[in-house]
Amino acid sequence: METRVALIGIIVEDPGAVDALNAILHEYSAYIIGRMGIPYRQKQISVISIAVDAPQDCISALSGKIGRLPGISTKTAYSHVISQGD
Repeated sequence: METRVALIGIIVEDPGAVDALNAILHEYSAYIIGRMGIPYRQKQISVISIAVDAPQDCISALSGKIGRLPGISTKTAYSHVISQGD
């Protein structure tokens, strides 16, 4: 199965959406390489980056589910490296 490395950038503007976001991330935890979250208290938002190594359709599904959450914005950047996963 071919996999790609991607970075999903997430901005959380509604703290009430965090539980739903964490549930989605847990669902895809097998593909997550790492996660970094930065609370920006002055603006009352959080900035999160998620590095993943997954098949293209899994990355798209994950990003799409996150993007449909109210109060959350997301963008995904893909590497050009495609590898054969396990």
